[in-house]
This record gives sequence, C-alpha cells and structure tokens, in this order.
Amino acid sequence: MSLYKDLLEIMGDNERVTVNETILEQHSKGMAYHEPVLPDVVVFPVSKQEVSQVLKYASHHKIPIVPFGAGSSLEGQIIPVNGGISLDFTLMNQILSVRPDDFIAVVQPGVTRNQLNQALKQYGLFFPIDPGADATIGGMAATNASGTNSVKYGVMRNQVLGLELVLTDGSTIRTGGFSFKSSAGYNLTGLFVGSEGTLGVFTEIILKLQGIPESITDVKVTFSSIEDAGKAATMLLKVGLPIGKIELVDEKTIMAVNDYKRTSFRVEPTLFLEFSGSRPDVEYSVQLAEDIVKEEGCISFEFETDSLKRAQLWEARHQAALAIIAANPGKGHMVTDVCVPLSSLVEALKYTRQVVDQYHIDAVVFGHVGDGNYHAVFSVDTANIEEMERVEEVHKQIVQFALAKGGTCTGEHGIGIGKKPFLREEHGDYIALMQGIKSLVDPNYILNPGKVMEETISRIPQ
Repeated sequence: MSLYKDLLEIMGDNERVTVNETILEQHSKGMAYHEPVLPDVVVFPVSKQEVSQVLKYASHHKIPIVPFGAGSSLEGQIIPVNGGISLDFTLMNQILSVRPDDFIAVVQPGVTRNQLNQALKQYGLFFPIDPGADATIGGMAATNASGTNSVKYGVMRNQVLGLELVLTDGSTIRTGGFSFKSSAGYNLTGLFVGSEGTLGVFTEIILKLQGIPESITDVKVTFSSIEDAGKAATMLLKVGLPIGKIELVDEKTIMAVNDYKRTSFRVEPTLFLEFSGSRPDVEYSVQLAEDIVKEEGCISFEFETDSLKRAQLWEARHQAALAIIAANPGKGHMVTDVCVPLSSLVEALKYTRQVVDQYHIDAVVFGHVGDGNYHAVFSVDTANIEEMERVEEVHKQIVQFALAKGGTCTGEHGIGIGKKPFLREEHGDYIALMQGIKSLVDPNYILNPGKVMEETISRIPQ
C-alpha cells in the first residue's frame, strides 16, 4: 500500500494531497502544549463525495483520519497521534445558503465565524458563538464551543439545528433539520456536536442565527480583588439584567495585554459586560449595573456605545490568549476550562488563585463567568519535568475542586488528549456506553483515535 499514491488517485489533484514537510508540521499540533505528531499525509477535500471516498479507503485499510479546521484547538484534538490522514477542510468553506426569514444559515465546515458574520450583516443577522479565535464552524461544532456570548445565547449545541456527516463506511446521513425544535426520535445532532471528530465527519451544518440588537453598550468595571469581581458578577446575574456578555480578567492578564499591545489599561481585576436590546432597556440596565457594582466595591466604571470604542474596551479580553503566549516565548500554552455552578464561582476563583500561588506557578485567570466557566492559563516549559509535574498537579486540583462542586472538567474546550483522565473521573459510570456508541459507528477506530476515551492504536506503516 502506498498511502500517498492511493490518495492521489482518489482525489485526482496532486495539489490537494501533500506530504510537504512544512504542511505536515502545520497539521501536527494545536495552540496548546501537547506534543506534536506529524500526519503521514494531508488531504484537502472540496466536496462531501471526496470526504466519502477518503473515509471508505481509510476504513478499508484501517488508516486513522483526523479532521482539521483552523488549528486553534486547545486539548490536542487535531493532533494525529497515530499518524495517518489529516483531513483539512480549508477548501470546504462555502456558505451554502442564508434563509433570513427563518433565521437559518447552511454552511460547510471550513467556514470561519468571522467569515459567516461578515456575510450575515446585510441581513441584520449574526451568529453568536464567539470562542475568541476565528475558528471554523466545523471545529466549533466538534468541540461544542462556547465563548463570550454564552450567558445570553448558550453554547454551540444550542445553535446547531442539523448536520450532514459522513460515517466511516462512506455513507452520508443527515440529522435534525430546519425547524427550531423536534421530538422525532433520538437527538443525534446533539450527540455528534461535541464528539470531537470521533464519530463522524461533518460536511454541512445548519445553524440558528440571531438578529443584530438595536442598541449595544459595553461596560468595563475594575475591582481590588478577583473575589470581589466574582461576587459582583453573581449579583448582576441574580437581579436578572439582560446581560449578553460577562467576562472576568485578572490583573496579570491586564499586565500581559498592556505589554503586548502597548496599552495602559488599569492593572486591576476587571469585569467586561455587554448589554443589548432596545435602547431604553439597555440604558436602564447600565444604570442599574453601575449601582450594583458600586455597592460591591468597584474601583472604576466606564461604558461605551460607539462600535469602535466598544471594540477597544474589549481589547484586554479578546487579546488575552495572544498576549500570554507573546509574554512567554518558547513555552507551551496550557489552559484549564472548568465550569462550576454559579453559587460556587467565587469560591472556585479564590481556590484557584490559592493553589496556583501555593505551587509557585505563574498563571493568569479569566473566563466567561456568566455561566460559571473560567480559565487558569499556564505558560510551561514542556522540557522541564519538575515544572510540568507541578503544573499538572495544579490542573488536577482545580478540576477536582470543580467536580466536587458539581461542575465539569471542561466547559468548552473538550476532552481531546489532555482531559481523558478527568472524563473518567467525571463520567466513569457511562464511559462504557460511550465506547459502545463509538464501536458501533466506527468499528475500526479510525476516526481521531486516541482522543476523548479510547486508547491509541498502532501507527500505520509508511
């Protein structure tokens, strides 16, 4: 078997099948600290028919296949740990239809969220999931992505109405449809969203859209401690304000952003808020929010309605990840993403800072605190065994605290490679059922092997 030659024959285009060393290296890693592994070949399909043919071939020869989008995953989902085929969806990036009266769009998996939102502006619509990176819709669906808008609009699973996907035998199935709800049979759409490329390969995605609000005001509030900021966030949610976004950034993140962007933001724990809706409702909400946070001891309160200035106000949050990477050149990027019940949020933030300081780890804390989801971010020297052991112990303690409070080991990044032990700790009672589903739809275990729950398989022959 010559993998490269066989795929060339299937694809009929030598520019879309490559073993170029630079391209292989690009497909060997995500944005995080996990050890890179080269695929044996990278394939760029342009149609579901090509995806089907590649999957049939891979299944027959038991060759691993790893779907690849923008490469922004944080838990190693796109790393081909057993080699094989990296299936890159860059060229399947068409917005197939927009149905503005139905608030629906149908897209290929390689469409990015910014690309989609640019196309939707003319209809007065937008797609609300914003994980920070300009991720692909396919990748976001695969990990059940979330982001800054989750407190108002929910997560990716709430936005996907239906899927077209190819199974390992090359057959194509459709789940869901164009209606906003259905009670017809098992919710297979919800099963495949969040499956991290281990059950099927997406070729079309039906998305629910939202109307662009009449009025938007963004607010930045600073506090003397991260605990005070967390308490204020909880109070704002309790009074039922129509908050679209509520994000928390600690002072170390602000410092990193100031160094990275040459800005001069106040170096204090900060809440970023966004209110949207009718103008009178938004104005009332901003005033009430100011009264509440002042009672909770805020140091400063500022707001903006102009779109450019609103973007500048959010810069410290949106630039956080890049700023941290830039501040630690040559180091790996490890991001926790636990989620806890809102009643445990302040305690969890406090515990996280305590355990980080206890182990003398340099870390920043920020997150989507409107739904109890937050991040501790470490920059690590992966070659330093002692440092990695300390960081992994801190990670473990943060996750175990979240689980003890009824939370989860991952609110939005997924399991991938990095969180497999935590998945067993969180849901060990039904891992066997998950494995049964996996073996049913992927009997040869070729779809993203080594991720989520199953063990790796032997690397394929060259």
